[in-house]
Amino acid sequence: MKRSLTVSVAAAAGLLQIQAVSAESVLTALPVQRTAWIENYNPFNQSSRLPSVNDFIYEPLIVFNTLKAGEPNYRLATDYAYGEDLKSLTVTLRDGVTWSDGEAFTAQDVAFSLDLVKQHKALDIYGLDKIVASAEAVDDQTVRFQLHEANSGAIYSIVRLAVVPEHIWSGIEDPVTFTNPDPVGTGPLTEIRRFTPQEYIQCRNENYWDAETLKVDCMRFPQIATNDQALAAAARGELDWMGSFLPDIEKTFVGKDPENHKYWFPAGSLVAFNVNMESKNEGNREAFTDVEFRRAISMSFDREAMVDIAGYGYPTINQYPSGLGQAYHSWNNPEVDAKYGKFTRYDVEGAKALLAEAGYTDTDGDGNLETPSGKNISFDIMVPNGWTDWINTVQLAVEGLTAVGIDAQVATPEHAVWAENLITGNFDMAMNAYFTGVTPHYHFDLGLHSRHQGKTRFGATRYYNEKLDDLLDGFFKTVDAEKQRAIMNDVQMEIGRDMPYIAVFNNPLWYQYNTKRFTGFFSAENPQAKPVVHDETPERLLHLLSLRPIED
Repeated sequence: MKRSLTVSVAAAAGLLQIQAVSAESVLTALPVQRTAWIENYNPFNQSSRLPSVNDFIYEPLIVFNTLKAGEPNYRLATDYAYGEDLKSLTVTLRDGVTWSDGEAFTAQDVAFSLDLVKQHKALDIYGLDKIVASAEAVDDQTVRFQLHEANSGAIYSIVRLAVVPEHIWSGIEDPVTFTNPDPVGTGPLTEIRRFTPQEYIQCRNENYWDAETLKVDCMRFPQIATNDQALAAAARGELDWMGSFLPDIEKTFVGKDPENHKYWFPAGSLVAFNVNMESKNEGNREAFTDVEFRRAISMSFDREAMVDIAGYGYPTINQYPSGLGQAYHSWNNPEVDAKYGKFTRYDVEGAKALLAEAGYTDTDGDGNLETPSGKNISFDIMVPNGWTDWINTVQLAVEGLTAVGIDAQVATPEHAVWAENLITGNFDMAMNAYFTGVTPHYHFDLGLHSRHQGKTRFGATRYYNEKLDDLLDGFFKTVDAEKQRAIMNDVQMEIGRDMPYIAVFNNPLWYQYNTKRFTGFFSAENPQAKPVVHDETPERLLHLLSLRPIED
C-alpha cells in the first residue's frame, strides 16, 4: 500500500519546490541536466533512461569502491570466487531478497539477465557477450559464469549488468524499445509516486531487503536544463544532492548559506575530444583517420585556458599522450611522454607545420585547409546544451582550430541527442567524458577496445586496434602486478602513438550538497566513496544509504 505524501507546490524561478508536510523524508537531487524528463525505466537504455533507474531501482550485485582501491561492498551478492584457471566465476547471492512485487530474487534472474543482453546486442552496453560465454543458476543462491578466456577483471564488468526480474522481462516482446512503465526492482527506491516532464518523485521499495539502513523515503528529481538554472536552484537551497558546474562556487553557492552549502571535488573522469573515424563526410573522414591531423588538433588546443577560463580552475590538465591522467600517475610510462608528449602541448605554429608537412593546404584560397586529396574539411563539435563549462571549452577549441586553418563550429544538441549521436555515429567531432575505475584499464577499455566501438557513447571514435585489444584483454589474464604494469606500459604506448582521442583535462567529481535537511553526506572529512549522484556511479547507492533526515 502506498503511503501518503502531502506536498505544497509553489513556483520559484520556473521550478517546482516541494515542502513535505508528512512524516516522509524527501531528498531533492539533480543527477543530470535535461530539458524534459522522458519516462523510460529501461536500465539498458543509454540515451533516454531516467538517471535514477540503475542502482536505485536495480541494485548491483556488488559495489566496488574506487576511492578505496576497489573494496567490495556486497549488495545482492555476498561473495564471489574465480576458478583456478580464471575462466569461471561463481557468485553467491544474498538469501531472502525479493523483488519489489514480492517475488523471490534468485540466481535464475541473474542468468536470465545475462542471456537477455547476449541475445539482444543493443542491450549489451558493457560488452558482456565478449567476456562471458554463459551463465548458469547452480541453485537459487549461486550463479556460475563461464568466461571466454582467463579474466581476473570479469567481475568488474559483470556487476555492471542490471539484473531484471525474469518473471516480467521474459514476456516482453521487444526489450530494446521497452520503456518499462511499471518497474519492478530490488533496489531501495522502486515506487514512482509522481511523474511529469518537469519533475518526478521516486519512493521506497516496501520489500527492500536493507530497509533498516535506508532512511530516505523518497527522492525528488526536478527538471533543470542548464548550469545557470542549477546554480539558481542551488543558491536558493532547493537542492540537497547535486553535481553541476557552478562558476565561482565559493561566492555563488557556498556564500549564500555557508553553514549548509558544501562541496567536495575529488579527482574524476577523463574528458577528451572524439573524432568520428567513420564520418559520413569524406573530407572529415580522411582527416580524422590521419594521426598527423589528430596530433595537429591536439597541438592547437590551449588546455591551460580550457582549465583556467572555461573550467574556473576546477579540472586538472591532462597532457598525457595516452590520456592517463594525474590520478593514475603511478602507472605512467615515461617513454610515452618522451616520444609523443610534444603533441599534447599547445603549439599553434608547430600544428601548422605538422599539417603542412602532412599535405594539408588551402587549395581554394578560402582560408581553410583541405585534405591532401583536395577534399573540404568542415565540422561541428558537439557538446550538450546547457553545459556551460564544456561549451566554453569547445569555443576555445574552435579558436585554436581556426588559428591553424581548420573550419569548425560549436553544436549544442540536447543531452539525450548528444548521447544517441555518439552511439550511432551521427556526428563528426564531440566532447566526451569517461568513467574511471580502480586502475586506468577501465577507461582505456571502455573508450578504446574494439568491442565498445559504436556500442556505447564511450566508443564513439570508431577506433580499432587489435594489438591494443589483446593488451587490454591480457591485463586481467594475470594477477601478477609486474606483468600488469608491463602491459599497461604497452597500452599507453599504443594510445600515445595513435592518439585515437584527444585528452584535454580530468574533471573533478562534480558534487555539491546541502546539510540543512539531511546529514551523513560524504565529504573530504568523511571520504567513504565517490560522492556524486550521477548515473553510472554505483557508489551513489552507498551514499544514499548513509543519509539521514534532520528532525525538525
